[in-house]
Amino acid sequence: MTRILSALLALCALALPLTARADPADIDAAARGVVRVVIIGTDGDEVYPISHGTGFAVSPTKIVTNAHVVREAAQDDTLRIGIVPSEGDDATYARILSVSPRNDLALIEITGALRLPPLTLSANGNRDSGQVTSVGYPMNVDRAQGLEIDDIFNSQPPVKSPGFISGARPSRQFDSILHTAPIARGNSGGPLLDGCGRVLGVNSFGADSGNADAEFFFAVSMRELIPFLRANDVAARINELPCRSLDDLDAAERARMTAEQEQARSELAARNQQEREKRERAQLEAELEVQAERENAMLFTLLLLALGAGAGVIAWQGWQQRQTAPASPEEAASNIGERKLMIGGTIATVALVAALALWFTRPGLDAIDRKVAAAMADGAEEPDAPDTQASGNGTLTCTLDISRSRVTGAPDETVEFDWNEGGCVNGRTQYGLAAGDWSRVFVPNQDAAVSINTYDPDSGTFRTDRYLLGRNDMSAARAARGKYTPPSCDSENAGSKLGDLQGAVTSLLPPAPNERLVYKCEVKE
Repeated sequence: MTRILSALLALCALALPLTARADPADIDAAARGVVRVVIIGTDGDEVYPISHGTGFAVSPTKIVTNAHVVREAAQDDTLRIGIVPSEGDDATYARILSVSPRNDLALIEITGALRLPPLTLSANGNRDSGQVTSVGYPMNVDRAQGLEIDDIFNSQPPVKSPGFISGARPSRQFDSILHTAPIARGNSGGPLLDGCGRVLGVNSFGADSGNADAEFFFAVSMRELIPFLRANDVAARINELPCRSLDDLDAAERARMTAEQEQARSELAARNQQEREKRERAQLEAELEVQAERENAMLFTLLLLALGAGAGVIAWQGWQQRQTAPASPEEAASNIGERKLMIGGTIATVALVAALALWFTRPGLDAIDRKVAAAMADGAEEPDAPDTQASGNGTLTCTLDISRSRVTGAPDETVEFDWNEGGCVNGRTQYGLAAGDWSRVFVPNQDAAVSINTYDPDSGTFRTDRYLLGRNDMSAARAARGKYTPPSCDSENAGSKLGDLQGAVTSLLPPAPNERLVYKCEVKE
């Protein structure tokens, strides 16, 4: 019992909302949607940069930045806004959709073919502490690298600067977050990220340190950004859940499994104890019952034998009287000795036969075992009926289990699909079978993420692991995926074949996913 309570307490502790340490993989994934925003002037055929800041994607084509970053372009129609992504050579232009000088926010839209992975906004408010990361393009780093002005048109990864939240700082102008993740000129408009790579705010300005005091920086909070986006009809991805690290999630899952195993062992021990007590009672009752039946049988046997003996005596007396009976038939018919012989002999015979039958059919010692077995079977619980989902067939409705998931985006809360025991989904999509797991690898052409969907028919658990990859890694995954065609549901050994084929993609993935979604599935009514 102590072990069970300890496991349950550990599970509860791990299930509490914790502030996760920044995961470099999540920060890198978010950085793919961070761009350099360049204000560009022209002089005849010459194009030159005037200034630059940072922005981040809230949709594939829409970017948030600071109002002061695009102020010059908003005031001068001859200036253009250039967008330089962190990967590739797809630099393009953007136009202003909305500017809000009050809270230093601006929304711009890409006019070219470039498409960006949107960042997720964290609406988990009331955070006064925790590790954060500023992501952007500080000018002092460009200068330290010896980059020329023209070099800012080339794609480069943004700079990630860790720090901590120092508290929310509402002001007369706008709501902001005070933090210590360093920013400099050029960082303006870049995201302030939590440990899961979700946006907590839009970096705006720094406090004057006076060359002596500690440096603090300000980011426009979600209380300002989310209403701004909604006012401009931008359906951004918003996540209200606390950030949890995958290590914490794995530890909680191990604690949960340990608690379940301890509980199962405890329940099994209790059932075994009940079975032993029930068997002991049944054994005692069976012994007493069989003993009583044997004693009754022997008693009745003795009575029958006594009855038979008495009847035999009467028959003997009748036989003796018959020997002295008159010779005429009329006298013989009415002879008492003859009647005694017939009645006594019949009764003696029947009693003897009944006594022998009762003696040989009396319960033996093996009857105790049969009675115990019957008593144990009587009232025993019926075995659980086979579950439809465990048998592999049915339409399943799966609900997201937040306590077992690491959510960094805005996932669907429910998933529904038809499952067949051969690994066929919705009658057409084959899942692969490898190491006892049914899984399907999805490598989309647009979204820069590889997903592995796994379903366990025995537990009714559906899981999605999402890996957010950079451009080169995503290209490699698409190339590996393009080399095979999944077998159809009705082909022979389809599951095993697909399980082997999918290894070409899974071998290219990082050790851990950026997002893990765990769903509990039930048969749809």
